[in-house]
Amino acid sequence: MSMFCYQCQETSKGQGCTMRGVCGKTQGTANLQDLLIYTLKGIAMVNVKARKFKINNKHTDRFIIDSLFSTITNVNFDKAYFLAKIKEALSLRDNIKKQLAEKGIDTKGMRDAVTWYADSEEEFDKKAMHVGILATADEDIRSLRSLILYGLKGMAAYATHAANLGYTDEGISEFIEKALIATLDDSMSADDYVALTLETGKHGVEEMALLDKANTESYGNPEITKVDTGVRNNPGILISGHDLKDLEELLEQTQGTGVDVYTHGEMLPAHYYPEFKKYPNFAGNYGNSWWMQNKEFDSFNGPIIMTTNCLIPPKDSYTDRLYTTGVVGFEGLKHIDPDNNGKKDFSEVIAQAKKCDPPTEIENGEIVGGFAHEQVNGLADKIVDAVKSGAIKRFFVMAGCDGRFKSREYYTEFAKALPKDAVILTAGCAKYRYNKLRLGDINGIPRVLDAGQCNDSYSLVLTALKLKEAFGLDDINDLPISYNIAWYEQKAVIVLLALLSLGVKDIHLGPTLPAFLSANVTKVLVDKFNIAGITNADSDVDLFMN
Repeated sequence: MSMFCYQCQETSKGQGCTMRGVCGKTQGTANLQDLLIYTLKGIAMVNVKARKFKINNKHTDRFIIDSLFSTITNVNFDKAYFLAKIKEALSLRDNIKKQLAEKGIDTKGMRDAVTWYADSEEEFDKKAMHVGILATADEDIRSLRSLILYGLKGMAAYATHAANLGYTDEGISEFIEKALIATLDDSMSADDYVALTLETGKHGVEEMALLDKANTESYGNPEITKVDTGVRNNPGILISGHDLKDLEELLEQTQGTGVDVYTHGEMLPAHYYPEFKKYPNFAGNYGNSWWMQNKEFDSFNGPIIMTTNCLIPPKDSYTDRLYTTGVVGFEGLKHIDPDNNGKKDFSEVIAQAKKCDPPTEIENGEIVGGFAHEQVNGLADKIVDAVKSGAIKRFFVMAGCDGRFKSREYYTEFAKALPKDAVILTAGCAKYRYNKLRLGDINGIPRVLDAGQCNDSYSLVLTALKLKEAFGLDDINDLPISYNIAWYEQKAVIVLLALLSLGVKDIHLGPTLPAFLSANVTKVLVDKFNIAGITNADSDVDLFMN
């Protein structure tokens, strides 16, 4: 086969993409992503030694997390980007080896990931065919290594977001290196990898806590907010993805220009942060989930900025209005890099926006969100009273990802089928399946409590822990909380591993279980954590409520 990728929920036939990614990724790009990851493992091996001699460079930490992030589904489709990154990775690795040699440390006997070298695309392509997922012959070991790697990718994404705001944790980088090395260690048993999987989840919690700190210290604690879904009469810029720093810089640069700024997809929760409310041209949210961008970007009329993942191959009709930043890339799109001071210049985007028609309205209403942990803490007494009185019977954590497959309609039907005394706790783009339903409230508490982006699943954990404390319980699993989580890409994997590391059990995962889970690994998750899939909305509601 020309490629193999099974990291996302929509992978071909629920088994793996072998010719071209369902996401649109070509075989050449897929293979180069595999090779980049292999090279990162080599960097990790030498950098572990560099740390011991206090010669680790922070650039190395950043290179690893950004590179891992770039291989997440729907982030970067640009083959030229990965060719350049592999060359940069080899140079970085060999520079660390040189520094170690100066300290008298010999690296000649280390693994192939440390010693291999090539400098042409042809050689890269040949090497890539031997270092991908299928290089691990044992199905169960391959499955566990994949689970860990995809967790690392999700963790790296959150680490990049935090780093963009100036928040880093060397301990996280140390763990990522350790785990990358472990995926090449044939002496490790399946039990060893299971333990490392839970350790990955533990560090995932730490990284989500760091990102939460970065976001809230930079922009304030999210608060209950009504977000307009209509449009104004001014030309606009649409910003999608997750990177709040990019949004901040765009808002600063658009002041007084007559150009409004709208959010799309996972950027919606930016409206909940107090700091962004001071900008009069921060108009509202346009559209829905990431997979609808092929329709919604056309009707927006103005330029669009993709700050992180969730890009899908664009239509010709709006390619000239689509820009990328950070690790996002697609051949032919304009990319905005930071200057030497780390600032991004959006003047070209703003100039283009001024020449465009205002957005075409596709809906008109409000979305209510902002129920992150500090806001929920403020409602804690009210929520506890509602539970004690029986007004609230059960909470449902429905965090995670949305996707384009028809099977995702299950989550809309599930939300509709829930009894009126049930409350949904959500984060991530999965909420677009039900956040515009009129589900009402319970004693003034909305029945959909949106904490924010997928990383804000951390808020849902803190909410659960707060409730555990309020009810004087010893075990988080004794709470009236059920977990029915949708997944699509690798940030959802780290959220899952984070929950498992905290001892959360009885998680239902859908629309399908990951293709990268072998039968035996699935059995371990079932036996140890009662992981389960989904069936149909009505049956599952009955199961959860009884």
